[in-house]
Amino acid sequence: MTDPWAHPPQQPGTGQPQFPQHPPQGYPPQGYAPAAPATPAPPPPEEDSSLPAKLKRLFSDPLSIVLVVVIVMALVFAVLLGGELYARHRADSVVTKVVECVVQDNAKASFGVLPPFLVQHMSGHYTNIRIETAGNQVREAKGMKVNLDINDVRLENTANSGGSVGSLTADITWTSDGIKQTIQGAVPLIGSFVTGVTTNPSDGTVELEGALGSITAKPQVVDGGISLQVQKVTGLGFTLPRETVQPALDAFTSQLTKNYPLAIHADSVQVTDTGVVSRFSTQNASLPKQNDDPCFSSL
Repeated sequence: MTDPWAHPPQQPGTGQPQFPQHPPQGYPPQGYAPAAPATPAPPPPEEDSSLPAKLKRLFSDPLSIVLVVVIVMALVFAVLLGGELYARHRADSVVTKVVECVVQDNAKASFGVLPPFLVQHMSGHYTNIRIETAGNQVREAKGMKVNLDINDVRLENTANSGGSVGSLTADITWTSDGIKQTIQGAVPLIGSFVTGVTTNPSDGTVELEGALGSITAKPQVVDGGISLQVQKVTGLGFTLPRETVQPALDAFTSQLTKNYPLAIHADSVQVTDTGVVSRFSTQNASLPKQNDDPCFSSL
């Protein structure tokens, strides 16, 4: 028997095979077995989502390791930088309050950049501190401005001190108008006569001018302070004897320029076109204990 499905007849005129519309009776032939359906592929194994598995996959990739190290270093740097800035700001505020208490004027303090402040704070050794006052006054001295440079500060509580200062230098500027205001308000008798102050850099003198006369004085370093040594009194003889002028000026300058903490003393004084400039300093000074000086209680 011929299998029409194996050797189909050709369509007339086309040459194309012509299959019967229905398989012939008895098809498929005996012994024929259809192909078994394809077995579906097994599903991929589920990925382990546990934390140890994730960490294992993460650290198996070199690029991931580099990224993790960079991120950790960035976080550590950010924490250290934040701590450095906060600690530095806090220390600046504390020192500023101490200076403002001593000079009775606004001030601004800043610590040296190196080493980092956190290192200085942990060791209790501060390499450099710069302080600048606003220039309104220093104690009762109006128009006085101070620039401080403090080096090698060590905070160490002992039986006699709260630490030590290696060196301190203070450059002080006192304007002519400030001298006038200070004398007017702080010197008995003389203050009521003074209406102006003129400086003479050529001979290093200061002239206290009044309606009835004048007092010419020369600023000098005396006993660790600044003294106004009277050179000449003009026109005030009948109202203000010369022998009363010097003691009054000595009491005035002693009150302003002596008895500073840390044994700070005057080194030099110079008369300029706009006032008087002087330098004060101290070496290897002991810091007062917190209970000895209320201005240092916050250290």
